[in-house]
Amino acid sequence: MRNFLMSLMVAGALIGANVGTALAEDASAPAAASAPASDAASTASAPASANTAMASSAQAAAAASGASEAAPAAPTEPFSVDSSKISSGDTAWMLTSTALVLFMTIPGLALFYAGMVRKKNVLATAMQSFAICCLVTILWTVVGYSISFTPGGSFIGGFSRVFLHGMAYIKGDKATTLTVSHLASTIPESVYFAFQLTFAIITPALITGAFADRMKFSAMLVFMALWSLIVYSPIAHMVWEPTGWLATAGVLDFAGGTVVHINAGIAGLMCCLVLGKRVGYGREVMAPHNLVLSLIGASMLWVGWFGFNAGSAVAADGRAGFAMLTTQIATAFAAFGWMFAEWITKGKPSVLGIISGAVAGLVAVTPASGFVGVTGAIVIGIVAGVVCFWSATWLKHKFNYDDSLDAFGVHGVGGIIGALLTGVFAVKDIGGFDGSVLVQAKGVLVTLVYSGVVSFVLLKIIDMTMGLRVTEEQEREGLDVTLHGEHVE
Repeated sequence: MRNFLMSLMVAGALIGANVGTALAEDASAPAAASAPASDAASTASAPASANTAMASSAQAAAAASGASEAAPAAPTEPFSVDSSKISSGDTAWMLTSTALVLFMTIPGLALFYAGMVRKKNVLATAMQSFAICCLVTILWTVVGYSISFTPGGSFIGGFSRVFLHGMAYIKGDKATTLTVSHLASTIPESVYFAFQLTFAIITPALITGAFADRMKFSAMLVFMALWSLIVYSPIAHMVWEPTGWLATAGVLDFAGGTVVHINAGIAGLMCCLVLGKRVGYGREVMAPHNLVLSLIGASMLWVGWFGFNAGSAVAADGRAGFAMLTTQIATAFAAFGWMFAEWITKGKPSVLGIISGAVAGLVAVTPASGFVGVTGAIVIGIVAGVVCFWSATWLKHKFNYDDSLDAFGVHGVGGIIGALLTGVFAVKDIGGFDGSVLVQAKGVLVTLVYSGVVSFVLLKIIDMTMGLRVTEEQEREGLDVTLHGEHVE
């Protein structure tokens, strides 16, 4: 494991050199927000190769029609529109999707994780998801949204939306104006803000499954606050903002395979390594307290994931419908993949196995849902179910780390599978892009290294300053009583 960490640090230095070069280039160039529209057009909303193709097509069309004026450049930052430009259908779907994705964390993830821990830690585990929801909402409002989804550099966004400055809805006597994001021009910016907020909430909440039963609540809050701003926001910007480094490289991530799942998974693994194993791990029985809670939570996650994936189309259209279709198919195949793998190797299919397989399928199809067809969804589901079963059983014991609720085994490994297979099965007629495994691998590597190294450093700093882990006595008594003064009867 020491060699693994050393490899991460070396790779981090290499990635850091590339990021430093990118930042230097950004500093020497005019700011994106103040550049002339003609200069910014090439980074509007697609990777560089796609921009070139679109530019060539536009030139050919202009020549054919004898147009005397160039087409207006696509917006590259949030802007104001008349309310007549807003699609009521798109807005209604995105409001629904936002509620669905929030539902994934509270109560979905809270129940899913709470059912899998021991009775003495049920409330503490659920409390983490709820507290993170509140914490990230505050951070996202103050600065998180701005540095994630406004133009800035290739590594991180700008500060034009700090405290949501400039986001507006103005109802006049004759006309109503409001701001929209350049990434979602048919819905109010406030709705896009809230939709992306729900992603920023669930990502750190997923990490808590890796260190269940042993981290201080205070340390958890500090780590999640720093991680959200220093890790999540830069990765989100690099992948999803058109000027981001990985976006311009052509990395495909429809709904968060790299930004959410690989990001959270590798951070969870770092938490396992820095915190160490639970007291009694490998010697004492640590069976789930209540799998009914976990089954209910997994079911909520499945339903909410339609907002996660289909909502990422940011429109009520056919692509959203197809993303919903591939999500359902991949999830079912993954659940059965895990179930049959467990049945063959252990003799019986379990409730914990089938719900874990379903979540693995949801994770793996996330980056691919808006790019692949039915065949791709089936293969992604089967591979995710079987490989995540292997990672949560054999791999974890082989390398002897205590990933309490398999945050890395399901989200990290499942996210990697989905991201790479998106490069194999992406259909241009569906998503507009051909896939490339090499390009996808670049996105996976950058996310693993950046998130892994920075998470490790943050954890070490917090451990040296305020301590990460509860005492052995607190851990044995249970975190519900020792941290929160409550217990479940």
